[in-house]
Amino acid sequence: MSLNKKQKKYLRKQLKRKSINEIATDLNIGTKEIKKYLKKTLKTSKYRRLLSQAHQAGEKDTLSSKVLAFSLKSFLKKNSLFLISLLVLVFLTYANSINNEFVSDDIAGILNNKNLNNFPYIFSSPLRALRFFQPLLSFTINAIFGKSPAAFRLVNISLHLGVVLAVFTVIHLLFDKITAFLAACLVAVHPIFIESIAWISGGGYVMYSFFIMLTILFYILTLKNKRFIYLSVGSAILAITISEKALVLPLIFLTFIISYKIKFKEWKKLIVITSPALVIALIFLAKVPERIQWLQAEYYQKGKMLNPLVQIPVALTTYLELLFWPKNLTLYQSETAYSQGEFLVRVLFLTAFLGLIVYTYKKNRRLFFWLSLFIISLLPALTPFGISWIVAERYVYLGAIGILVVVATTFKKLIDNPKLKPYGLALFGLIIVALMGRTIRRNVDWKNQDNLWLAAAKTSPSSHQNHNNLGDYYGRQGDFAKAIEEFKIAIELNPGYADAYHNLGNIYWQKKEVDPAIQNYQKALEFNPKLWQSHQNLAAIYFSQEKLDLAQQEMEKAIQIDPQNSNLYNNLGNVYLKQGNQPKAEEMYQKAKSNTP
Repeated sequence: MSLNKKQKKYLRKQLKRKSINEIATDLNIGTKEIKKYLKKTLKTSKYRRLLSQAHQAGEKDTLSSKVLAFSLKSFLKKNSLFLISLLVLVFLTYANSINNEFVSDDIAGILNNKNLNNFPYIFSSPLRALRFFQPLLSFTINAIFGKSPAAFRLVNISLHLGVVLAVFTVIHLLFDKITAFLAACLVAVHPIFIESIAWISGGGYVMYSFFIMLTILFYILTLKNKRFIYLSVGSAILAITISEKALVLPLIFLTFIISYKIKFKEWKKLIVITSPALVIALIFLAKVPERIQWLQAEYYQKGKMLNPLVQIPVALTTYLELLFWPKNLTLYQSETAYSQGEFLVRVLFLTAFLGLIVYTYKKNRRLFFWLSLFIISLLPALTPFGISWIVAERYVYLGAIGILVVVATTFKKLIDNPKLKPYGLALFGLIIVALMGRTIRRNVDWKNQDNLWLAAAKTSPSSHQNHNNLGDYYGRQGDFAKAIEEFKIAIELNPGYADAYHNLGNIYWQKKEVDPAIQNYQKALEFNPKLWQSHQNLAAIYFSQEKLDLAQQEMEKAIQIDPQNSNLYNNLGNVYLKQGNQPKAEEMYQKAKSNTP
């Protein structure tokens, strides 16, 4: 059946505003007739362009109509089963992590953090005041529950649930209900997210991702009510105050606008939403030199520039590998050195992935946005300045959502095909069970520090940090020979690793081998003069040898580094008392009590 003149005129008029399906419905004809007519009358390039415009116009109309019809009450009622299922899925997946202990940075940041009870400390400087949200949350948890790992971890899990529900809502508006549920299920159980959830110190990545998802959601809802822009602005500000990595928010919004609605008024919204967050981000960027100096002092990073032509292919392909085959999950992603052949394969794989992004830009802008989100969210961690790990699972928390959304759309196509639907559902169910099982098993690795270091030993043999951790583990087990071996491996991998020298000194001291202990403490101080623990231990050795002047000197150096440490004043008081200097001893004991210099 061919089109008549009236139908042709209507088609030409509406093609840029409506989808082919909508025009076919209006004209009461099939889409095949419309496409056949267009292909016959237009050049191939123009035909494709008009189809693309019609597709985008249809998407805009669909999105606008969905948002205008959106009601929270109705949404919750219609999707209650989906939402309850997602809640159950998240808590079943992470239930065995709730009672895990504090590990790694949790110990210094929470367990031994004296400022956790100090509310004024949160606002004690302009920079701390800008970063108020996470410290304020930690202060509140501690005030109510004390230093309970379960309480802190439940907050991470709850925020992850918030991300899952935000993903469901956003994808429901942008795609459809089934795609939204599939994507949210994948986000709920995927083990790539464990490091940001089971590790309390990694929770910042969940927090800022949650607020970025809310920023996007509230922005979409501005199509219904302009007042949602205030909630979008507030969420954007909270995201950037939690992590400077949220500084990519303007680029995320720019890509979103390109993908969904290209209108001048949307650009104005972009400026309104992102400007406050961008100002805060610039303040944080000004602190980058201090960050580099701190990393060099605390983590002994050499500060050398990385080659982005090597760093970026390795990082991005490793993240994609962990997303599609999450086997080698580890706190220390140290195995990033590849042969020329292996590196070439990764470059080719990354090239194909970038080609896919370009393809979706031309063919399906909705998928283009979510694939782009993967790369955009990782940009702050892909700088060549050496201020972050090349690969860390927590870095990809937000970007992983983009990849999983695209995977969900693929399964939706399988499910939409009547012949493939049973196979698609079965395959998706198996994947969810497998991912959930991997997450539950990985939660056990985060149960305590011993589990974590032993698990990392299998996947991170080149990590000097983990060999140092293993040395500590074997030392606590009383296996001094194995502990010394691990500390020496750590030093071999990183010759300037002061912590390993200090810990090696501890082992020799425990073995009553005083000279090697002194040598290693002195070596530790050579690489890190601020390591007050080495000064303290040297003082203890000299005190036991009746070398009281040397003991006094070492304790005074330790106090100079950490003047708020009451134990150091108490120990110095013991030295003065041993010297027969009663007034000075009493002065130090008094300072120990008041905990002031």
